[in-house]
Amino acid sequence: MITNQPILERREKAWPFSSVSFKKKHVYGWLGLLFVFLVFMLPVLRLVWLSFHQEGALTFAHYTEVLRERSTWQTIQHTVVMVFGSTLLAMLLGTVMAWIIAYVHVSGKRIMQLFIFLPFIIPSYITTLAWTQFFSGSGPVTALLEWLPGQLEAPNLYSMGGIIFMLGLSHYPLVYLFTVNVFRKIPRDLEEAAATSGASRKQTLRKLVLPLALPGIASGGLLAFLSNLDNFGIPAFLGTPANIRVLSTHIYEQAIGFGPTAFSKAAVLSVILGTIALGGTLIQWLLLRKSRVTETVTSDPEPRFFLSTFRKRLLEFSIWAFLLVTGLVPFITMAALSFIKAYGVPFTLENLSFKNYAYVFLTDSKATAALSNSLQLAFVTMSICLAAGTALAYMRYKNKGGMSRMAEIFITIPYALPGTVFALCMIFMWMQPVPGWNPGIYGSIWILFIAYVTRFLILQMRGSYTAFLQIDPSMEEAARTSGAKGWVKWRTILLPLLLPGLVGGALLVFLMVLTELTVSSLLWSSGSETVGVVIFNYEQSGYSTYSTAFSSVIVLAILLGGLLFLLFSKLWERKVLKGK
Repeated sequence: MITNQPILERREKAWPFSSVSFKKKHVYGWLGLLFVFLVFMLPVLRLVWLSFHQEGALTFAHYTEVLRERSTWQTIQHTVVMVFGSTLLAMLLGTVMAWIIAYVHVSGKRIMQLFIFLPFIIPSYITTLAWTQFFSGSGPVTALLEWLPGQLEAPNLYSMGGIIFMLGLSHYPLVYLFTVNVFRKIPRDLEEAAATSGASRKQTLRKLVLPLALPGIASGGLLAFLSNLDNFGIPAFLGTPANIRVLSTHIYEQAIGFGPTAFSKAAVLSVILGTIALGGTLIQWLLLRKSRVTETVTSDPEPRFFLSTFRKRLLEFSIWAFLLVTGLVPFITMAALSFIKAYGVPFTLENLSFKNYAYVFLTDSKATAALSNSLQLAFVTMSICLAAGTALAYMRYKNKGGMSRMAEIFITIPYALPGTVFALCMIFMWMQPVPGWNPGIYGSIWILFIAYVTRFLILQMRGSYTAFLQIDPSMEEAARTSGAKGWVKWRTILLPLLLPGLVGGALLVFLMVLTELTVSSLLWSSGSETVGVVIFNYEQSGYSTYSTAFSSVIVLAILLGGLLFLLFSKLWERKVLKGK
């Protein structure tokens, strides 16, 4: 007779230990969640608290004072016009480019996609500098217009139209990124059925393709909306000289201003701006959640529209003209004009020199110190985010419970908030982490380091989590069965498969920190200047030739880094495939 007694005895003996182990893991989980809450959420709550706090009591006086001012409503009006105008432009450009790349038979799509992402990869304030040089008195547009009849003038970027144009151009790649794969996942059979039933191509596009692609378009549009709302560099570079104030620049002006209520007003404006941003983030999350039904549909990369040779060449010429003018020509113009001796002089051989580069990199100690600070901050932040973000992503991958989801939400909040709002959160948190105790973090380079890690950790976590999702769980189980545990399992199996995704996330964090401006503009202090702050100060002081020289070097470094990453990815992929 077979009995289950030994098994039952073993279960009874093992139960107390497994229960203790479960309780320990539960306690560690709650402690970790508490730590994440204190680091990522408490600064946000302290900002909200300050907006309602006055002389030890809760009050709406700050909100009443701010909302009664006429300038506040004018600022909100400018913000609404700027954000909605630039979002519509981004959605139009992104959707059109996504439809062409997904459906139309054109040559060189891979290279086209690199140029599409170029305006997004380069920091927006550097892109703005490039375009202002492109339309400047010494730029090629003005020179071309002088040859044409009539008194034509180059467009004025220092206007609301210029701000909308630059924001839409900088963020349309986001709409493209979310939309192109959605277009490819729409079943070809549905379009063929519509054509069979007598629908024209325009009717099929309007009644079938665009409605099915709406989740991707809306998600990309909302992300562009949040990016436009968050942007500080473009409104500061173009709006401040034209006296066009938006919420992000208004918060900056209040925060750096003096007066007993300066921080309180900035906190109120930040709560308003942050509420709008978090509302948009929630809508985007809901749309992405609904659009996940398309993840099981196979992507169809083959073209669906074939044009005649003439129309194909005409379309390719138009696309390349747009991509070169928007993605390359302004930066070439900026690099060329960085060699002129003084701003506004004609671009002739006798007016060219290395004077601006010599000043920036050999004379001005702040520029070289800023480059050193940014490189150190970028490297340390990248290293910490790589380790912590990958560990958190692995825990999120292995444990899909409510606790890990809550931790992910807490870590996402600092990145979802506009940069100026998040910078104020850091100021109010670390000026006195505990009432009455000032550790000296605010006013030093350490607050920049803490802010960068807090803000950009989610980028590495999301990148690492995506990399984990691409690994078949059976591979890890097979490694465990064969005796490979701990570091052996990671070194021999997981890391070779994960490395391109991990390095991609780390490179993104590195570049974001290296060129960051919005958070740094409020947190920097003497001796802790960053690349973005120095370029911003050059431009605000009227030294455009210095800012363009510094920016040209940064753009060249970013492009070289991107090329090295692509080369590394291809070589590593070949090595892994060869190993298989």
